[in-house]
Amino acid sequence: MTVTAALFDIDGTLVDSNFLHVDAWQRAFDEMGERVDAWRIHRSIGLDSAKLLTSLVGDRDDDWNDRAKDLHSKLYRESVHRLHPFDRAADLLRALADRDIRVVLATSAPDDELKILLDVLDAGDAVHATTSADDVQEAKPDPGILEVALERGGATPSEAIMFGDAVWDLKAAARAHIRSVGVLSGGTGGDELTDAGAFAVFDDVAAVLAGIDDIL
Repeated sequence: MTVTAALFDIDGTLVDSNFLHVDAWQRAFDEMGERVDAWRIHRSIGLDSAKLLTSLVGDRDDDWNDRAKDLHSKLYRESVHRLHPFDRAADLLRALADRDIRVVLATSAPDDELKILLDVLDAGDAVHATTSADDVQEAKPDPGILEVALERGGATPSEAIMFGDAVWDLKAAARAHIRSVGVLSGGTGGDELTDAGAFAVFDDVAAVLAGIDDIL
Protein backbone atom coordinates (compact mmCIF):
# COMPACT_ATOMS: atom_id res chain seq x y z
CA MET A 1 0.00 0.00 0.00
CA THR A 2 1.33 3.44 -0.95
CA VAL A 3 2.00 5.79 1.97
CA THR A 4 -0.05 8.96 1.57
CA ALA A 5 0.20 10.40 5.11
CA ALA A 6 3.04 10.63 7.63
CA LEU A 7 1.98 11.26 11.23
CA PHE A 8 4.51 12.71 13.63
CA ASP A 9 4.68 13.11 17.34
CA ILE A 10 6.51 16.41 18.02
CA ASP A 11 7.89 16.37 21.59
CA GLY A 12 11.02 14.22 21.65
CA THR A 13 10.61 13.22 18.00
CA LEU A 14 10.98 16.47 16.05
CA VAL A 15 11.83 18.89 18.88
CA ASP A 16 14.23 18.26 21.77
CA SER A 17 11.73 18.94 24.55
CA ASN A 18 11.26 15.78 26.61
CA PHE A 19 13.77 16.61 29.30
CA LEU A 20 12.42 20.15 29.66
CA HIS A 21 9.04 18.52 30.38
CA VAL A 22 10.70 16.22 32.93
CA ASP A 23 12.26 19.23 34.67
CA ALA A 24 9.01 21.19 34.63
CA TRP A 25 7.01 18.27 36.05
CA GLN A 26 9.58 17.60 38.77
CA ARG A 27 9.61 21.25 39.84
CA ALA A 28 5.80 21.32 39.77
CA PHE A 29 5.63 18.27 42.00
CA ASP A 30 8.16 19.84 44.37
CA GLU A 31 5.94 22.92 44.69
CA MET A 32 2.98 20.63 45.37
CA GLY A 33 4.89 18.91 48.16
CA GLU A 34 5.62 15.67 46.29
CA ARG A 35 9.08 14.32 45.60
CA VAL A 36 9.15 12.35 42.35
CA ASP A 37 12.36 11.02 40.83
CA ALA A 38 13.21 12.39 37.39
CA TRP A 39 13.63 8.96 35.82
CA ARG A 40 10.10 8.01 36.82
CA ILE A 41 8.75 11.18 35.24
CA HIS A 42 10.68 10.49 32.06
CA ARG A 43 9.07 7.06 31.80
CA SER A 44 5.66 8.76 31.70
CA ILE A 45 6.43 11.59 29.26
CA GLY A 46 4.10 11.35 26.27
CA LEU A 47 1.39 9.71 28.34
CA ASP A 48 -2.01 11.36 28.76
CA SER A 49 -1.55 13.92 31.58
CA ALA A 50 -4.25 12.42 33.77
CA LYS A 51 -2.61 9.00 33.46
CA LEU A 52 0.82 10.55 34.04
CA LEU A 53 -0.32 12.08 37.32
CA THR A 54 -1.99 8.88 38.52
CA SER A 55 1.06 6.78 37.65
CA LEU A 56 3.41 9.12 39.51
CA VAL A 57 1.49 10.38 42.54
CA GLY A 58 -1.60 8.17 42.72
CA ASP A 59 -5.22 9.29 42.71
CA ARG A 60 -5.75 12.96 43.64
CA ASP A 61 -8.78 15.18 43.41
CA ASP A 62 -9.43 17.30 40.33
CA ASP A 63 -8.28 20.51 42.02
CA TRP A 64 -4.88 19.02 42.92
CA ASN A 65 -4.43 17.64 39.41
CA ASP A 66 -5.42 20.92 37.78
CA ARG A 67 -2.96 22.87 39.94
CA ALA A 68 -0.17 20.43 39.10
CA LYS A 69 -0.91 20.69 35.36
CA ASP A 70 -1.02 24.49 35.52
CA LEU A 71 2.30 24.59 37.36
CA HIS A 72 3.90 22.27 34.82
CA SER A 73 2.66 24.43 31.95
CA LYS A 74 3.92 27.61 33.61
CA LEU A 75 7.37 26.18 34.35
CA TYR A 76 7.66 24.61 30.89
CA ARG A 77 6.81 27.90 29.17
CA GLU A 78 9.56 29.60 31.20
CA SER A 79 12.12 27.26 29.61
CA VAL A 80 10.98 27.30 25.97
CA HIS A 81 13.96 29.45 24.98
CA ARG A 82 15.97 26.23 25.38
CA LEU A 83 13.92 24.33 22.80
CA HIS A 84 15.44 23.42 19.45
CA PRO A 85 14.49 21.11 16.60
CA PHE A 86 16.46 17.93 16.12
CA ASP A 87 18.94 17.97 13.25
CA ARG A 88 17.25 17.58 9.84
CA ALA A 89 13.74 17.53 11.33
CA ALA A 90 12.42 20.20 8.97
CA ASP A 91 14.28 18.60 6.06
CA LEU A 92 12.54 15.28 6.72
CA LEU A 93 9.10 16.90 6.69
CA ARG A 94 9.89 18.73 3.46
CA ALA A 95 11.27 15.57 1.84
CA LEU A 96 7.99 13.79 2.59
CA ALA A 97 5.90 16.71 1.34
CA ASP A 98 7.97 16.75 -1.87
CA ARG A 99 6.88 13.14 -2.36
CA ASP A 100 3.22 14.23 -2.08
CA ILE A 101 2.95 12.59 1.33
CA ARG A 102 0.74 14.65 3.64
CA VAL A 103 2.53 15.47 6.90
CA VAL A 104 0.30 15.64 9.98
CA LEU A 105 1.72 16.61 13.36
CA ALA A 106 -0.24 14.34 15.67
CA THR A 107 0.18 15.81 19.14
CA SER A 108 -2.16 16.30 22.07
CA ALA A 109 -0.18 19.29 23.32
CA PRO A 110 -2.28 22.31 24.31
CA ASP A 111 -2.71 24.94 21.62
CA ASP A 112 -0.24 27.36 23.24
CA GLU A 113 2.46 24.69 23.41
CA LEU A 114 1.71 23.56 19.86
CA LYS A 115 2.24 27.11 18.58
CA ILE A 116 5.61 27.28 20.35
CA LEU A 117 6.66 23.92 18.90
CA LEU A 118 5.61 24.94 15.39
CA ASP A 119 7.63 28.14 15.66
CA VAL A 120 10.66 26.18 16.86
CA LEU A 121 10.30 23.60 14.10
CA ASP A 122 9.94 26.26 11.38
CA ALA A 123 8.62 23.86 8.74
CA GLY A 124 5.07 25.11 8.31
CA ASP A 125 5.37 24.95 4.53
CA ALA A 126 5.65 21.16 4.76
CA VAL A 127 2.86 20.57 7.29
CA HIS A 128 -0.53 19.59 5.90
CA ALA A 129 -2.40 19.55 9.24
CA THR A 130 -1.98 19.42 13.01
CA THR A 131 -3.88 18.12 16.01
CA SER A 132 -3.98 19.44 19.59
CA ALA A 133 -5.46 18.78 23.01
CA ASP A 134 -8.76 20.31 21.90
CA ASP A 135 -9.34 17.43 19.48
CA VAL A 136 -9.65 14.58 22.00
CA GLN A 137 -10.62 13.94 25.59
CA GLU A 138 -7.86 11.40 26.18
CA ALA A 139 -4.30 11.46 24.85
CA LYS A 140 -1.93 8.63 23.91
CA PRO A 141 -1.84 5.70 24.25
CA ASP A 142 -5.52 6.11 23.36
CA PRO A 143 -5.63 6.12 19.53
CA GLY A 144 -8.06 9.03 19.29
CA ILE A 145 -5.50 11.68 18.35
CA LEU A 146 -4.17 9.48 15.56
CA GLU A 147 -7.66 8.86 14.26
CA VAL A 148 -8.15 12.62 14.05
CA ALA A 149 -4.78 12.90 12.30
CA LEU A 150 -5.78 10.27 9.76
CA GLU A 151 -8.98 12.13 8.99
CA ARG A 152 -7.12 15.41 8.50
CA GLY A 153 -4.53 13.67 6.37
CA GLY A 154 -7.20 12.04 4.22
CA ALA A 155 -5.70 8.59 4.76
CA THR A 156 -6.73 5.16 5.93
CA PRO A 157 -4.61 3.37 8.56
CA SER A 158 -2.97 1.22 5.88
CA GLU A 159 -1.95 4.34 3.93
CA ALA A 160 -0.25 6.02 6.90
CA ILE A 161 2.94 5.70 8.89
CA MET A 162 3.56 7.06 12.39
CA PHE A 163 6.86 8.38 13.76
CA GLY A 164 7.30 8.64 17.54
CA ASP A 165 9.83 8.51 20.35
CA ALA A 166 7.74 7.13 23.23
CA VAL A 167 6.13 3.75 23.79
CA TRP A 168 2.82 5.63 24.10
CA ASP A 169 3.12 6.88 20.50
CA LEU A 170 3.69 3.40 19.18
CA LYS A 171 1.02 1.76 21.30
CA ALA A 172 -1.46 4.36 20.06
CA ALA A 173 -0.41 3.61 16.49
CA ALA A 174 -0.86 -0.12 17.03
CA ARG A 175 -4.35 0.45 18.42
CA ALA A 176 -5.15 2.58 15.36
CA HIS A 177 -3.70 -0.15 13.07
CA ILE A 178 -1.00 2.20 11.73
CA ARG A 179 2.57 1.08 11.00
CA SER A 180 5.06 2.93 13.18
CA VAL A 181 8.72 3.90 13.31
CA GLY A 182 10.50 4.66 16.58
CA VAL A 183 13.31 7.13 17.25
CA LEU A 184 15.68 7.06 20.20
CA SER A 185 15.87 10.84 20.57
CA GLY A 186 13.27 10.91 23.32
CA GLY A 187 15.38 8.73 25.60
CA THR A 188 13.49 5.42 25.37
CA GLY A 189 15.39 2.24 24.49
CA GLY A 190 15.11 0.57 21.12
CA ASP A 191 13.86 -2.75 22.48
CA GLU A 192 11.03 -0.98 24.28
CA LEU A 193 10.02 0.85 21.11
CA THR A 194 10.07 -2.38 19.12
CA ASP A 195 8.04 -4.17 21.78
CA ALA A 196 5.51 -1.33 21.66
CA GLY A 197 4.97 -1.90 17.95
CA ALA A 198 7.66 -0.13 15.91
CA PHE A 199 8.72 -2.05 12.79
CA ALA A 200 11.96 -0.05 12.65
CA VAL A 201 13.96 2.09 15.10
CA PHE A 202 16.39 4.90 14.25
CA ASP A 203 18.64 7.10 16.36
CA ASP A 204 16.80 10.28 15.34
CA VAL A 205 14.97 11.95 12.47
CA ALA A 206 18.24 12.67 10.65
CA ALA A 207 18.75 8.91 10.45
CA VAL A 208 15.14 8.48 9.33
CA LEU A 209 15.75 10.95 6.49
CA ALA A 210 18.87 9.05 5.43
CA GLY A 211 16.89 5.80 5.30
CA ILE A 212 13.57 7.12 4.08
CA ASP A 213 13.53 5.02 0.88
CA ASP A 214 13.74 1.82 2.93
CA ILE A 215 10.94 2.95 5.23
CA LEU A 216 8.44 3.93 2.55
